[in-house]
Amino acid sequence: MNTTPIIDNNIWQPEFECMAHSERKALQLEYLQGAVSRSLRNPFYKKAFADKGVSVDQIKSLDDLQRLPLTTKADLRDNYPLGFMGIPRNEVSRYQGTSGTTGKPTWVAYTKNDVENWSNLCARFLVSGGLKKEHTVQLSFGFGLFTGGFGLHFGIEKVGAAIIPISSGNSDRQLTCMHDLAPEILICTPSYALKLMDTIQGGDIARSDLRLEHAFFGGEPWTENMRTRIEEGLKIRCWNNYGLAEVQGPGVSGECAYRNGMHIQEDHFIFEVIDPDTLEPLPDGEQGEIVITPLRREGFPVIRYRTRDIGYIINDGVCSCGRTTRRMSRISGRTDDMMIIRGVNVFPSQIETALMRIDSVAPHYMIEISRPNAMDEITVHIEIKPDMFSDSMIEMHKTKREIGAAIHSITGLNMNIDLVSPNTLKRFEGKAKRVVDHRNLVD
Repeated sequence: MNTTPIIDNNIWQPEFECMAHSERKALQLEYLQGAVSRSLRNPFYKKAFADKGVSVDQIKSLDDLQRLPLTTKADLRDNYPLGFMGIPRNEVSRYQGTSGTTGKPTWVAYTKNDVENWSNLCARFLVSGGLKKEHTVQLSFGFGLFTGGFGLHFGIEKVGAAIIPISSGNSDRQLTCMHDLAPEILICTPSYALKLMDTIQGGDIARSDLRLEHAFFGGEPWTENMRTRIEEGLKIRCWNNYGLAEVQGPGVSGECAYRNGMHIQEDHFIFEVIDPDTLEPLPDGEQGEIVITPLRREGFPVIRYRTRDIGYIINDGVCSCGRTTRRMSRISGRTDDMMIIRGVNVFPSQIETALMRIDSVAPHYMIEISRPNAMDEITVHIEIKPDMFSDSMIEMHKTKREIGAAIHSITGLNMNIDLVSPNTLKRFEGKAKRVVDHRNLVD
């Protein structure tokens, strides 16, 4: 099969992205059998497969995938640092890693083939969102061990566009580059886009002097309402994509021009959705925890990796863009950032959705959880737009009631609302940390 990358109607590799369903299923099974064989180089999987009484020759259909063990972040940490590596060290082309903010970092290894595949997968979603060879891209993801910076860099190089590898931080320098080098494309986290939006709106460089047209955001969950705020504030079109280091990095899925879900690169990954409590599989369209099996990873083969991300699969036929893959929803939260408040499950994204419906609210907020008198309470600290902030107690109280009602309509909970003046809350250059849970400090 010819795998030479081509650009055809905003599709980078149409021979894979537009493949017939039956042909893709056969390819997935072939790749799955190879992935299982590679995983058995790892003592963890040798034992896990033996415990389940499963062998490679029993993988005769894609349905047999559910006979295989699930893999968790804890499994990776228990085999720290390189227990899941599937190749000898002299075959490693690159090491990358996770941040380790919730424990030890996860180190992942890539072969030369892994890096090549990764580059093409990033090129797929970049091209689907409008990246062209003649564009210049301001890449404001962090470089280093974080997979976002280098992964996107590889993809941009594949397409042939010019790169400004500025990394994150130093917003004034970011604005200078945007003005002087005139990139059409911005890549960063949505949180950092908000910070740049503040800098532009409060700085000496007018938005009309910038050439920005598109932005690709990833690295953290963000809501559709937040997309609208950023698009209106920066006057650009924003595209969502998804990935995580444990299964590759960015490029696992991404939006096309129709923005009706992120196309899953199904020739490289098998997606499942499970109930995070019972671990039972859920049908397409039902929300649960996303489980991913990378099919072609050589350096770091994992099977049925529990991502902890909450979403669902969209399977409504061929997309208008011509791609035949299933799509995934945007991530609505993570099983480990779900807040349980007085017995009710709440995700920060639900609160964000409510806040972004209020015109007077700026896109900056912080959620604080406490437990006075043995009763959980949430206080939502929210910035008000400069032109809406008022000394009138009546107006501010009215705004509080409006925000409280919007949050209650989505979560069913009453929360304390704290309105703060503009530019009060912390801005983020990387992933936003919007929840402070004081209960963890006293329990």
